[in-house]
Amino acid sequence: MTPESVSHPPQARHRKQIFRMRVRAVAALVGLGVSLASPLAAVTPAAAKGTESLADLADSVVDAVVNISAAQVVGDNGAKPSLKTMPQLPPGTPFQDFFEEFFKRQLQGKKEPGAPDAPPKSRRSASLGSGFIIDPSGIVITNNHVIEGANEITVILTDGRKLKAELLGTDAKVDVAVLKVSSDKPLKSVKFGDSEKMRVGDAVMAVGNPFGLGGTVTAGIVSARNRNIDSGPYDDYIQTDAAINKGNSGGPLFNMAGEVIGINTAILSPSGGSIGIGFATPSETVIPIIDQLREFHEARRGWLGVRIQPVDETIADSLSLGTPHGALIAGVDDNGPAKPAGLLAGDVIVTFDGKEVKTSRDLPRLVAATAVGKEVSVSVIRDGKPQNVTVKLGRLEDGEKQASAETKTPADAVPPAPSSAFGMQLSLLTDDVRKKFAIKDSVQGVAVASVDAGSPAGGKAINAGDVVVEVNQQKVTTPKDIADRVQSLKEAGRHSVLLLVANPQGEVRFVAIGLD
Repeated sequence: MTPESVSHPPQARHRKQIFRMRVRAVAALVGLGVSLASPLAAVTPAAAKGTESLADLADSVVDAVVNISAAQVVGDNGAKPSLKTMPQLPPGTPFQDFFEEFFKRQLQGKKEPGAPDAPPKSRRSASLGSGFIIDPSGIVITNNHVIEGANEITVILTDGRKLKAELLGTDAKVDVAVLKVSSDKPLKSVKFGDSEKMRVGDAVMAVGNPFGLGGTVTAGIVSARNRNIDSGPYDDYIQTDAAINKGNSGGPLFNMAGEVIGINTAILSPSGGSIGIGFATPSETVIPIIDQLREFHEARRGWLGVRIQPVDETIADSLSLGTPHGALIAGVDDNGPAKPAGLLAGDVIVTFDGKEVKTSRDLPRLVAATAVGKEVSVSVIRDGKPQNVTVKLGRLEDGEKQASAETKTPADAVPPAPSSAFGMQLSLLTDDVRKKFAIKDSVQGVAVASVDAGSPAGGKAINAGDVVVEVNQQKVTTPKDIADRVQSLKEAGRHSVLLLVANPQGEVRFVAIGLD
């Protein structure tokens, strides 16, 4: 039986006709030059466009990126060998002749008696890093740790020229340094961009001097924002997967417009090489400090004069905040700007100078970036209600020392029998108790005599020798005050109590403990 004689059912003949029609349609489209790519490929710009070249971007900025050579020259003041310092060996020792000959060779070439001293030899240690020019007049930016301790700094341009650099100022807290060079030729410069506009997933490009290989370009994306790597008080890093290695420190991280949105500062790496986790200090953080270093040759940060702590869920509940947010004021410095402005311990700062304070980490960075002497509006939540105060900022560097009023407990006070709360044994704060736990005279409240390690108080790291200063923002002086306040909170249907606890040195913090 031949293939042509095979009989097909009507449904099969219909399917074959449809197939032939589709084949003819496809052939017609091909003849017209219409692409047969899948619909997804046709509408996806990235797939159709392909990988864009960064050559034009790199060419426009690379000449503004420099290598930094930081050298430390140290004089050799070590003691010189002499026959007097030769080991004294017993006569006839087999090694006596060897040691005498060795020390004589060491002394060869030394000055004759009465001759002038030879100039001391110097030792030189050098490190390499990156930097970038932000002003054609010769202003160069790099990391503080690249040039720290150096007494000779050289800026090496892409054309090979080496320019001696003058150090205008440094700031270790944000790890930035400002240098000044002079050139007989125009210098290429780059400008800062707005790091706040960068989103996770945005493309970035790093240029620097990894392992001494100058002019190296790498590309990637913003992997994350607001990273805290515990390197300083103002950590707020941009994380990127653009390859950053040793020697990239101080170099720029560019957006696709050729603007510097960060200074490459650190990497996370078990091997010392790039594993795709690098960190750049945002331009928003460094620009105010750079301006101060150029003008004053030192950093001048704003100072609010408060001690703060995070707001967790228990603290938020005890203060009727709803969701945890803001920065809780744990204490107000007596000599700081916050006290005359009316800020109080227990206030929760939610905005500062019009900027939202989402967590306690935000506030120090916002305050430090604000000009000294500026009057700013601070919004707080106090007793569950919003309030606004105006504070004229001081200078952080002037606020390191503060005075505190000291009051004493009467010597003839008779302590009542200890009582307990939340696993704490409480007693009146007397002179004997102060002496036992070395509690400063300025600390007032109810003493914690002992703590059960498995109790709610023990779980909050309250220790013997601590002092309960307030219960739900009301001062307490006796264990009965604490018991009465806790009972009233239970009767009011509250689920937690907020304690203000001081350590023996007077440092305070808020501790929230559940009442259920």
